[in-house]
Amino acid sequence: MGNGMNKVLPGLYVGNYRDSKDAQQLQKYNITHILAIHDTARRIHSDKHYLCVMASDSPDQNLTQYFSLCNDFIHAARLREGNVLIHCLAGMSRSVTVAVAYIMSVTNLNWKEALKVVRAGRAVANPNIGFQKQLEDFECTRLVEERRRLKERYPSLALVYKDQEQCAIMLNNYEKLLQSRTICEGRCVMGEHCPTGVCRPGSGQQQGGQRRRTRSRSEMRRSPSTSSTASSASVGSRPRSGPAGLRGYTGSAPPSRSSSRVDISTAGGSSDSGGALTAPSSPFNTPPVSPKRRSTVARVVSVPLALKEDDHDL
Repeated sequence: MGNGMNKVLPGLYVGNYRDSKDAQQLQKYNITHILAIHDTARRIHSDKHYLCVMASDSPDQNLTQYFSLCNDFIHAARLREGNVLIHCLAGMSRSVTVAVAYIMSVTNLNWKEALKVVRAGRAVANPNIGFQKQLEDFECTRLVEERRRLKERYPSLALVYKDQEQCAIMLNNYEKLLQSRTICEGRCVMGEHCPTGVCRPGSGQQQGGQRRRTRSRSEMRRSPSTSSTASSASVGSRPRSGPAGLRGYTGSAPPSRSSSRVDISTAGGSSDSGGALTAPSSPFNTPPVSPKRRSTVARVVSVPLALKEDDHDL
């Protein structure tokens, strides 16, 4: 995790918080755009375009609601020959999830193949189990529409063949690295050596077996009168929308001191009066915030920024 940011596609890098602060690395890879996604995401460099998503590394944290917005930020930057760094704290879970969702959206890969592409470039890539489930659900329910939306919004084919070629190379490299035990799939059995160190005790297959045993015991203890209660409770176990929020910065304009939130339209997003977050000028809206949970979601406040005319798309 301390070996620097890693390239996963032309113009797309994944790294950790330390990488995002390293001016030498940013200059070396000519990073122009930074997508920060962690609990205290904020702008660090005044000369970079930023999209900040405040989200925790928790299995029930809803990241799906931000996929379209992140896709627009990344894709628009790459089409303009910019280089994007996606980072969280460790560069293993949240940032990888966003990168996988983007790769799925701009190629014909499924979520498992897209994760292999990222792992081939960054061996420690290992989204938590909740984020993996969200990627799977995204593939089943929203991916077709998201691909259509991106093609309509960005009709340019400048990246299509380049990305297809790079993904084929990365998938081939992944299989070689897997066979040589240089990387793992995040499911190393407890007691076995993990080549990347991402499989902690009780994770992967061992953890899955433990979950199944625990669930079986709890089901045996459950009385008929409580089964209906458990079923209704499971409906509310979907990924939560908070605590999460957006702070968008772009260009060299300094963040406002008067508010902790900046209008996400300055980084390629927009907010409506109801507080629901949507991708910019997009026909495909992100899920609205539940009225019951609205108070837990960070409110977006519009703060005018000094922008060049051609920067409004980012």
